[in-house]
Amino acid sequence: MTSRERFLIAMQNGIADRVPCAPDISNYIPCKRTQLPFWEIYFDKAIPLYKAYSDAASFYGIDMWIASVASIPYIYDDSHLTIKRDSTYDKQRDAMYQITEYNTPDGVLEEKQVCFRHEPPMHVSRIIKNIEEDWKRYKWLLRTPIAIDTLEFNRMRTECESKGQAFGCFIGYPGFHSWEGFIEGGIETLTYLDADTPHVLEQWFEKEVEVGTVALELYLAQKPDYVLFGGSGTLTMASPPLIMKYVLPALKKWIRMAKEAHVPTMLHSCGKSRTLIDILVKYTDLDCINPLEIAPMGDVDLKEVKATHGKSIALMGNLHTTSVMLYGSPDEVYEQSRKAINDAKENGGFILSTGDQCPIDTPDENIFAMVQAAKDFGSYEE
Repeated sequence: MTSRERFLIAMQNGIADRVPCAPDISNYIPCKRTQLPFWEIYFDKAIPLYKAYSDAASFYGIDMWIASVASIPYIYDDSHLTIKRDSTYDKQRDAMYQITEYNTPDGVLEEKQVCFRHEPPMHVSRIIKNIEEDWKRYKWLLRTPIAIDTLEFNRMRTECESKGQAFGCFIGYPGFHSWEGFIEGGIETLTYLDADTPHVLEQWFEKEVEVGTVALELYLAQKPDYVLFGGSGTLTMASPPLIMKYVLPALKKWIRMAKEAHVPTMLHSCGKSRTLIDILVKYTDLDCINPLEIAPMGDVDLKEVKATHGKSIALMGNLHTTSVMLYGSPDEVYEQSRKAINDAKENGGFILSTGDQCPIDTPDENIFAMVQAAKDFGSYEE
């Protein structure tokens, strides 16, 4: 069985030849292996992140979860928007700063990011400084795509197909977890907006659903192997009522669209997710969820979730990325992998993985130990 077949069968709650092994190495490890400063990948695009990931996945022999780094190359009508970027190197901090200026018909918006040599970019200042002044400008940035760059899209697809791996991309969904990255004050500001001027967040939500629906339609028309809905920290950064208000309506619609197009669905939400799983199982037909993080980062007991929801949804997770993957020995990783497999592989529907983002200094031997455990204990044969 190819890795592609194994991954897709497992994520649709089926029984493959064995449990797939797809640790989350999405950003740090692939970029480190290129030996380039991270800003050359994130700012300069010297190497596509998906290519760096694919090369790293081949090195470790894992089942690729390329959607964790593969964004869809949309084409937009930018006739009403001018984007200007300037980068400056800070020798003392060994970091690259990038200022992005968005010139809209209603005025200018600006954000500033910093990218250290071995870190993905992070915000110094966000796009929306004052919602009352900036909302009319920011709406111009919520662009509806008119097409997909099929040349670049097919490069990603070919990268996967040439290696016998599953191909999918991610689409973000609305909610506090997403919006906090665009507005100064983050969660605190959003909390006050929800209490004082909820109509702004309702407009934001409705616009993102509108844009996301068109984006998903374009993506599904390309007949990918699967779609990943990305929402890191969905439950960590918002209460269940806020999820019901600003997250669930979008996911219900989009998961239904994928189902009708016969494209399997996966959702990524790191941090706390136990209540989120209950919500998604009850209200959607989502096929698979990850990374099911354990405490203290999350609140999931893999064995309990398998017993409670294993017939309804496939699971992907959930070795601890620091205490196990970073600081554990290969023997400890091997044992924890064996335990996770035994806790969740019954009747299929399990992908052995980690919590969110294996750190940059995760030993190679520990990733190899995960792969070996999947081979040794992941079979369904008697």
